[in-house]
Amino acid sequence: MSEILVLYYSRYGATAEMARHIARGIEQVGGCQARLRTVPEVSSVCEATEADIPAEGAPYACMDDLLECIGLALGSPTRFGNMAASLKYFIDSTSPLWLQGALAGKPATAFTSTSSLHGGQETTLLTMMLPLLHHGMIYLGLPYSETSLLSTRTGGTPYGPSHLAGKDSDHPLSDEEIRLCQAQGKRLAQTAMAQQQAGLIRIRA
Repeated sequence: MSEILVLYYSRYGATAEMARHIARGIEQVGGCQARLRTVPEVSSVCEATEADIPAEGAPYACMDDLLECIGLALGSPTRFGNMAASLKYFIDSTSPLWLQGALAGKPATAFTSTSSLHGGQETTLLTMMLPLLHHGMIYLGLPYSETSLLSTRTGGTPYGPSHLAGKDSDHPLSDEEIRLCQAQGKRLAQTAMAQQQAGLIRIRA
């Protein structure tokens, strides 16, 4: 069974819920399953040590997750038009993989959640794309053949799935947002499986 890594940071739960719907889309593709992983908080005072296993939710990610999976969905809430520091901290630690070219050729996408409709969804996705491109990954946007992009009044962008969480971060995912998350998960898995079958992806089993 080939795996796609769904790696995210979530503060209030919306990004985690998006991750679960992307995972459902991934698992619609035969021979493919999702591997859900998160990252710990970053201390604002000094580097702190978290327990190896979080109290709840997905396990913490490690480099092996990136090496062993054939694709990546990267998710974060918006922080001033960029990804959250906790996820950026993890991404910044992947230089050894960059030196090896370990992620080159693997497909990837990004997803995000914001409190307001114009709170930086698109800039967050665009800036999340940059380290993936530096790793040589193949970035997948969300095509307008997914017609929910044309009808959504909440989240959804051509750069990747998004969610409007509301000022109190308590809005549930809309039907359109759910459809777009699942569609992108399925598209990511289909592309990764095709790349793997063509011998274009290197993984460590």
